[in-house]
Amino acid sequence: MRVRAVRGATTLGADNPEEMAIAVVELIEAVVSSNRLAPEEIISILFTSTPDLISQFPATAARARNPELLANIPLICAAEVSVPGSLPLTIRVLIHAHTELTQAEIKHQYLRGASVLRPDISK
Repeated sequence: MRVRAVRGATTLGADNPEEMAIAVVELIEAVVSSNRLAPEEIISILFTSTPDLISQFPATAARARNPELLANIPLICAAEVSVPGSLPLTIRVLIHAHTELTQAEIKHQYLRGASVLRPDISK
């Protein structure tokens, strides 16, 4: 097995805890399922959010909604750089995991409005 990094991002319709929880769980589940990751293979998860998201930490929302997956995985949050004209209400994720997948087989997930960040790999 190798350590690989998997990226993803999503957007919220509004900054509130319920929307945050739904979007973050949707993103984590998409990354985990598309890359066939088991909880014990995930090393850590880094969340970043744009400065306009202040209602809740993405890690708190993720762990509250999916404790069976995330109970023993280190999670951390950070703020994105405030760049004029950047995509608002955006959460990004970087997951480090042990996997048999090659770098080319990793499936990064850009959901909702975040698909504009990586149109080359978004569905």
